[in-house]
Amino acid sequence: MTKQLSLPKTPRSNGFYIDGTWNAGIDHARLERISPGHGVPVSSVALCTVEDTDRAVAAARRAFENVWGDMPGAERGRILIKAAEGIRLRLEEMAYWETLETGKPISQSRAEIGGAADHYEAAAGMARMVTGETHNGYGEAMLGLVTRQPIGVVALITPWNFPFIVLAERMPFVLAAGCTVVLKPSEMTSTTSLIFADILAEAGLPSGVYNVVTGMGPEVGEALSNHDDVDMISFTGSLAVGERVLMASKSNLKKVGLELGGKNPQIVFADANLDDAADGVAFGVCFNAGQCCVSGSRLIVEASVAEAFCAKVMEKLARVRVGDPLDPDTQMGAIVSPEHHNKILGYIERGQAEGAKLECGGHAVDLDGGRFIAPTLFSGVTPQMAIAKDEIFGPVLSVIPFETAEEAVQIANDTEFGLAASVWSKNIDTALGVIRKIRAGRCWVNTTIVGGPEQPMGGFKRSGSGRECGMLGVEEYMEVKSIHIALGDRDHWLA
Repeated sequence: MTKQLSLPKTPRSNGFYIDGTWNAGIDHARLERISPGHGVPVSSVALCTVEDTDRAVAAARRAFENVWGDMPGAERGRILIKAAEGIRLRLEEMAYWETLETGKPISQSRAEIGGAADHYEAAAGMARMVTGETHNGYGEAMLGLVTRQPIGVVALITPWNFPFIVLAERMPFVLAAGCTVVLKPSEMTSTTSLIFADILAEAGLPSGVYNVVTGMGPEVGEALSNHDDVDMISFTGSLAVGERVLMASKSNLKKVGLELGGKNPQIVFADANLDDAADGVAFGVCFNAGQCCVSGSRLIVEASVAEAFCAKVMEKLARVRVGDPLDPDTQMGAIVSPEHHNKILGYIERGQAEGAKLECGGHAVDLDGGRFIAPTLFSGVTPQMAIAKDEIFGPVLSVIPFETAEEAVQIANDTEFGLAASVWSKNIDTALGVIRKIRAGRCWVNTTIVGGPEQPMGGFKRSGSGRECGMLGVEEYMEVKSIHIALGDRDHWLA
């Protein structure tokens, strides 16, 4: 029997971590985090300054130049394996804080922390597998080599909705490539990234390779984006902020990786297993209370089965267990902040005002101290409506019917985003034919929101640039060098 978790007696006071040393942040302003699921303070973070950020970047530079950049991949891999072990040893502690700060169900937090450990194990092997090329076609007098080398100091800016798994989709591959890191986690959900500093130190990671500066985007995030000694920045978050990061990167033309928004389609054909599809669609829009970049928020369903299929989906949504995130039976947790809660409810009001029909949900759920919204489904949605176009980032599903596969593809691609998509059909020609035409970087057939560290992920169009995970995720943080080697004596230009 699982022990019922309780709230902390006092809020956790977090410091920040630079060059292997903790700073309690006693002389810094602090930001208090109120648990979205309980309405009580659970933690606080120090608000770091530009000076703190500069020190963190300098530490990362020293570690890259003197220790980590030239360390053999096998040695880096051994440290990543130990990091995975450390994550699993502290899984319950990390899941607890992840739930308190994000509002997601404890069962989801446990799965994500465990999944993060998998990423470090996968990257450990990849650290040994970085390869180059030889070019042997120049004739006897020339040999060509292509090598990959770490890009240098990488700044990571991670979001509030998946603080530890998003870090795991980047960090181990950055380390496998031989780069060092300055991390700015979301000011709302920093604790697990800070706990991880101790795990990495215990795993043998040299000082300065991983630095964590907590605080606000306009100060710390901007400082990293503009910093002349940061070689690459990886940002995960909103489109608006991603655009600012891209503009700021021109300070030294640093490389930029972006994972931004999504308005992701779930395309359901009449020949699909409709019970499976209904369950997948319900999961896709309710996972993390819809606060998920790959959330399946547009249901594009074949008209001949639309009414019956929506009935199945609504039956599923009615049974989603919304409640205390610390309860292991809870399936959908809280909304991250009062502002975001109001934003979602505002979109629900706008959908009705624009003529969509509210079929279920659409209201706040009154539970002790927390902010919750019932799973919501709209029918009668047209592609021009705000609920069909904008990333709501909540448990709101818009239903749009189609007649032909060509029309389904057109509707699915009618968005500025291109992050993810799912197709449900038992006809392999239909499923693969449609998924190949969808302009999205992370796709599923007869499932949704699954996968591991082996395959790359990333977006098309305004959903971002670059790829994370897999060997492409390691190579993302490396530069390619072309070398030409002359053999034998030179034919002199000046005889």
